[in-house]
Amino acid sequence: MQELIANKNHQRQVLRTLYLIRDLEEAIAARYPEGKMRCPTHLSVGQEGTPAALSPLLTVKDYAVSTHRAHAHYLAKGGDPKKLLAEVYGRATGCSGGRGGSMHLIDESVGFKGSTAIVGNAIPIGVGLALSQQLRKQLNITVIYVGDGAIEEGVFYESVNFSAVRNLPVLFICENNLYSVYSDLACRQPAYREIYEMVESMGPACFTADGNDVVLSYSVLAEAVGYVRKGIGPCFVELSTYRWREHCGPNYDNHIGYRTEDEFLDWQQKEPIKRYENWLTINGLMSETELTHIRTDIAREIVEAFEFAEDSPYPDPSTLTLHIYREGK
Repeated sequence: MQELIANKNHQRQVLRTLYLIRDLEEAIAARYPEGKMRCPTHLSVGQEGTPAALSPLLTVKDYAVSTHRAHAHYLAKGGDPKKLLAEVYGRATGCSGGRGGSMHLIDESVGFKGSTAIVGNAIPIGVGLALSQQLRKQLNITVIYVGDGAIEEGVFYESVNFSAVRNLPVLFICENNLYSVYSDLACRQPAYREIYEMVESMGPACFTADGNDVVLSYSVLAEAVGYVRKGIGPCFVELSTYRWREHCGPNYDNHIGYRTEDEFLDWQQKEPIKRYENWLTINGLMSETELTHIRTDIAREIVEAFEFAEDSPYPDPSTLTLHIYREGK
């Protein structure tokens, strides 16, 4: 197992990424009722641990693709919060030119190759990207984020099999938050089957960990990334986590009955940010004053990002046919 975030720069980057994801998405939830963000939005509040732990382990030349719940993955890959918010507001300065909204983010300048609203849709795209890296003899990897629901899509098995056969430089990361919309894992997958064990039987090296334990997640992900970078083949990491807010939207939805308040409160006690802050302070790696300074800096950055988004223009209608597969005549 790798050293537990011994690199000081990595410690700080992980913390900044945790704060940025949590505080930006909480701000989106608070402002969403204003009616200015005219697209559905899937928030990752509570699930910040996985992308934050991965963030210092990737380079800008590595690729990543994601799901409908993509804000955290984009920001962790180095995405600009100004471009993210501008996209959610439908503005021309957004990372997708204001055309994609919350679920369709792409920013090639940081190696974020796209997210999609269709469950499992980015999986074969990511495998294709990894194949291109292999054919070009590039020493980089592709990360494919999936949820536990995408494991039930046929394309997942085809893609894992192809990746294993071709020894592709691809890292599958499954954020298992127990729910696919309102259906829990128990009614969708057999109780006796562990996801990572099932995937391991198909060929990839597999790891699992508590995704809300940022330090442990970093260690496991560092080992997985190192494995893939060596060109040995694909890797699959399953990290357990839990979303706090509703499947789609800014609110809480425990009252509708698909999960209990007690379950929610139990997972809240295991949330990743406070656990990571405690690890840093108990081990003398950062002081409370340093934590406050970093979070204050992030707060300022978020205010500036919202101002940028709301001050940005909407796309010019004359550009409607640009950035599509075949430009209109």
